[in-house]
Amino acid sequence: QVQLVESGGGSVQAGGSLRLSCAASVYNSVNYSSYWMRWFRQAPGKEREGVATISPDAATTMYAGAVKGRFTISRDNAKNTVYLQMNSLKPEDTGMYSCAACFVPECSATGALRAPYWGQGTQVTVSS
Repeated sequence: QVQLVESGGGSVQAGGSLRLSCAASVYNSVNYSSYWMRWFRQAPGKEREGVATISPDAATTMYAGAVKGRFTISRDNAKNTVYLQMNSLKPEDTGMYSCAACFVPECSATGALRAPYWGQGTQVTVSS
């Protein structure tokens, strides 16, 4: 069992920065450092999309094209926490940001590869 809690969302103007955190509580001998971690976002009226992924050992990171070069995902396994540093924010980055713990890097929001553990999300609003 893994419980995830996001924090750090808020309202900023375009060009600003935010740092999101996702803290995990693990139970029943679950090893947090064995999970791929992903950040997803969902804008109003749109499907949830993956924006950043990090491997269990933090050696591999992957980004959606729309955020590459602006967002940085990192993790601290000693603190069971994954972060998303978001710079040069744009209005189109507005949405509910959620973290997920996955068994595979390509885990998704729906379907057979749906991530088993999700946080409740934190809202990010970027104004122009």
